[in-house]
Amino acid sequence: MEYTILILLLPVLSFLVLALAGMKMSHRVAGLIGTLSLCAVTVVSYLTAYAYFAMPRQADGTFAQLMPYNFEWLPFTDALHIDMGILLDPISVMMLVVISTVSFMVHIYSFGYMKGERGFQRYYAFLSLFTFSMLGLVVATNIFQMYVFWELVGVSSYLLIGFYYTKPEAIAASKKAFIVTRFADLGFLIGILIYGYYMGTFTFDPAQEDLMQGALMLPWALGLMFVGGAGKSAMFPLHIWLPDAMEGPTPVSALIHAATMVVAGVYQVARLFPLYIAYAPETLHIVAYVGAFTAFYAASVACVQSDIKRVLAFSTISQIGFMMVALGVCTGMPSHEGGLGYMASMFHLFTHAMFKALLFLGAGCIIHAVHSNEMSAMGGLRKYMPVTHITFLIACLAISGIPPFSGFFSKDEILTACFAFSPVMGWVMTVIAGMTAFYMFRLYYGIFWGTENKALHAAHTPHESPLTMTFPLMVLAAVTCVAGFIPFGHFVTGDGLSYDIHLDSTVALTSCVVAVVAIALATFIYVRDRQPVADALARRFPRLHEAAYRRFYMDEAWLFVTKRIIFRMVSTPLAWFDRHVVDGFMNFLAWATNASAEEVQPMQSGRIQAYTVWFLCGIIVLTLLLML
Repeated sequence: MEYTILILLLPVLSFLVLALAGMKMSHRVAGLIGTLSLCAVTVVSYLTAYAYFAMPRQADGTFAQLMPYNFEWLPFTDALHIDMGILLDPISVMMLVVISTVSFMVHIYSFGYMKGERGFQRYYAFLSLFTFSMLGLVVATNIFQMYVFWELVGVSSYLLIGFYYTKPEAIAASKKAFIVTRFADLGFLIGILIYGYYMGTFTFDPAQEDLMQGALMLPWALGLMFVGGAGKSAMFPLHIWLPDAMEGPTPVSALIHAATMVVAGVYQVARLFPLYIAYAPETLHIVAYVGAFTAFYAASVACVQSDIKRVLAFSTISQIGFMMVALGVCTGMPSHEGGLGYMASMFHLFTHAMFKALLFLGAGCIIHAVHSNEMSAMGGLRKYMPVTHITFLIACLAISGIPPFSGFFSKDEILTACFAFSPVMGWVMTVIAGMTAFYMFRLYYGIFWGTENKALHAAHTPHESPLTMTFPLMVLAAVTCVAGFIPFGHFVTGDGLSYDIHLDSTVALTSCVVAVVAIALATFIYVRDRQPVADALARRFPRLHEAAYRRFYMDEAWLFVTKRIIFRMVSTPLAWFDRHVVDGFMNFLAWATNASAEEVQPMQSGRIQAYTVWFLCGIIVLTLLLML
């Protein structure tokens, strides 16, 4: 399968062409180059998936790991070296399909959304770089190659979030995303170095003797790597960058939230899953608890946000929490249930990518129509935007877990795995699933029903978006309708063996009842032109409402930690020490050198008689020293 190198070559070539010569092209030509290259990548990715999953399984019932390319890049010892290559296995092939599909839809959508924007060519160049970075991450043959592309994803996100570089908000958001994820990535790097030192390799499957030798340090290494994954996937408390990342163009939000950056952490844990399950089950429990708390926290915040992109941002954080929980609950259970959690996480990653991209691209159409992110500028849009309305409703039903849409099947498998792990975890995640249904239909009614902003609409009548923007919506909506029926367990499982997905009727019925009740509650509160119940609740619990709206003051807490503790108590003393001690010592050396030079300057008189006297004195002194 040597042709898989095209999956990496095409987007990087597109980036180089657009970055170097894009400004000499028209918008149409630049957009076509970027879009056609991604179309080719998508075709090759689908061909790769078909060819890989059509191969006969090995004797043990698993799919083979293929490395069409792998070469030594940086050697350290005979055993320890950094390689670059392409690894094909079930989760990497699945991720190729997810990334290429969503990125291709975003490229098409951007033709309409970014039309007339200054920097159009630069935008498509950054999209190509972003896609290349994520594709390189998921096909990495070793942890260090993953880290290299991991950092490229961070750079690409910085460029795309800060695309509107003349806006102070966009500049601040891009810097915030970059700094927070770099802080988390330091943990990832330290974990990689510990892993490489004790395992003697950077591969994902070290030799058994190396594993036994470094088993005591492996949980620490994996835990530190998870810190990097938690930062990239916006897990609490490293989630603060993601809501502000909405300052970038809306198609960028779809790309970051659906298929690339935020699922990198989930993919990292899934890629190292055999090591977690065998040598660090306690660390995997931490992953589950962090994911559960993050899911609840983000769902609580999403219930009161008024900016539609921030509602979707916190929804993403919550759904990534579901994926982390599914991976984390795979310990302490029979292999059947353990494999279920892994499969459910990857299945939800796949389905979530499609309907969350649909939600963000739909939000882009809405913002394009009303020129505002606030729900107060919306209401009653269903009669103006029928295609966006129907596709957005499909996505809301899917993420709420309503059958037969894809989110029902993947979320039900997660809940089943959670109940198998612990009834408490199962009920907690079921309640969070109900909260998801509530805030998504609060968002849906606020946009498409409720009170129409007639004053705003009189000045600018909303209208349906062009076909370049609605076509990706229809494609993603169609995928959302049918993706749940894919026999996903036949392709991606924790132990590699085929698994037949079967619904647990009790769990499925419970989750459906909870989702329907939550939707009914949202309908009762928000479907009317006026919302007396919501207003009464806000008045009854003003502090809780304000705290949730302000994200429970996590940004303020981080500012306190950074400014009052790190800057004032750590950085300021270090700066004083640097200026007065380090610089003072160096300044003293310079002064001493100058003073000594001034003292010996009279000796350099140019008179031979004086030099002769100093010469003779020196000989006498040396003679006396030798005699002693």
